[in-house]
Amino acid sequence: MAAGVPPDALGRRVSCGTDYGTVRYVGSVSGTAGIWLGVEWDDPQRGKHDGSYEGTQYFKCRHPKGGSFIRPNKANFGVDFLTAVKDRYGLNDKQDAQYGTGNTVVFGTKTVEFVGMDSVAEQQRQLNKLVDISVRECAVSHAGQEEEISRTCANMRHINLSKNLISSWETIIAIASQVKNLETLNVSENKMRFPSTSTFTSSAFSNLKILALNQTEITWTEVLLCAQGWPVLEELYLSSNNITVLERPDNVLQTLKLLDLSDNQLLDGNQLHLIAELPRLEQLILRNTGISSIRFPDAEFGCKTKMFPLLKRLAINDNKISQWSSINELDKLPSLRALQCNNNPFMDMEKNPETLIQLIIAKISQLEVLNNCEILPAERRGAELDYRKIFGKDWLEAGGHWNPEKNKPSEEFLAAHPRYPALCLKYGAPEEGELKGRQPLTLKNQLLTLTIKCPEKPEQKPVEKKLPESMTIQKVKGLLYRLLKIPGSELKLSYESSKLEGKEVELDNDLKPLQFYSIESGDCVLVRW
Repeated sequence: MAAGVPPDALGRRVSCGTDYGTVRYVGSVSGTAGIWLGVEWDDPQRGKHDGSYEGTQYFKCRHPKGGSFIRPNKANFGVDFLTAVKDRYGLNDKQDAQYGTGNTVVFGTKTVEFVGMDSVAEQQRQLNKLVDISVRECAVSHAGQEEEISRTCANMRHINLSKNLISSWETIIAIASQVKNLETLNVSENKMRFPSTSTFTSSAFSNLKILALNQTEITWTEVLLCAQGWPVLEELYLSSNNITVLERPDNVLQTLKLLDLSDNQLLDGNQLHLIAELPRLEQLILRNTGISSIRFPDAEFGCKTKMFPLLKRLAINDNKISQWSSINELDKLPSLRALQCNNNPFMDMEKNPETLIQLIIAKISQLEVLNNCEILPAERRGAELDYRKIFGKDWLEAGGHWNPEKNKPSEEFLAAHPRYPALCLKYGAPEEGELKGRQPLTLKNQLLTLTIKCPEKPEQKPVEKKLPESMTIQKVKGLLYRLLKIPGSELKLSYESSKLEGKEVELDNDLKPLQFYSIESGDCVLVRW
């Protein structure tokens, strides 16, 4: 092997300036002198050809112009982990341990008291203090001498190794096996080789809770093989890895609480069924995964699925979900509390953004947070009441009826509005009069002359108002808030009939019009808060 070229150069990751690539060929090129490296670049625009030169194919590239030849002295094959740590934290012998004035020594930007110890011992003490280490973009390519890391950085718990020159998972194991209490590891943006068969399970990750493998070109099969060595892993980040198909994780990932599969184009929504039995999964991130539908076929509408039993937070934004039926399906998830679903085609079907939000809230009964906004109880109540009213006419036409014995809505209606029966139980079935369009207010007999009283506030004088009989209780309350200048507390309304003295009737359903309660002119509306 030529000088400056490592014996294991083939397949190694290299950098050249700000560009990263993988060595696919080491040797001579016809018609030229000396040794060349054939590199497949991560950014195809850096390349010139597909690995062939003057009719001879020296190596292969995924992209027709993703490769080029460079001289070995132009390639950076990287440094060992500890060298990168010392460089990053200003603790290497050559340049950064400078004696300050008097009895201080400067390590990088930090000035440390110097009390008769030599600089090597002090450097060791500083390295031992490091708990959270980032060597992102420090050209780390190998672990270094055996046990050197464990002797030097004994207290590390969190390591960021992203965007380096690591070529294989074995290198990660070699580093991690020397860090006894490693809890968080980020090795994203390293295009690595992963084991393709079940290998000896290392104890390197026995305490690892959080692992990021974004942009590493790992497949789901390789994830499951490596996961045998992650016995207590809680969070796994796998975005942008070209993962298209999933497999059932048998006896692995059983402690996982968060899984991020964003920016992987999954074959279809049914792939989710293969990971639906992860027993502790609480958060699933499926942003931009290409899914167009979600189904839980094991459960009927109105029932809960056995899939994803503990899933609380789901992100399905930036996908191709075009039907409301997928949102209906989410109500089957027994623990779902938070949903992100922006940028899906189904959202374009409703032009009013407020109505859109109300529909989603009404369709998913236990939802507490939608697109990062908390759903307040009053908002849920309003959304459900509006939903019940908006689709009330369809319900009646499909065979719905306020009389339970005659209430037989069609299967088609129930498939489109699976929560409608539950909303009728919660708020009462809608009546035909309630669902009629607003009546014109030109006729005098459609206006009710009512006296408004506040029985618990005798200082508040009674007010006489003319109100349309078609006005809903909700709108009456809105009017009274403004009229009586009441702060935003919950109003309770009732009325006394002029014909039945002492009998008080509660106006308890916000969506009902005044005429529903048989209120007549001359009656008295009582306001409490």
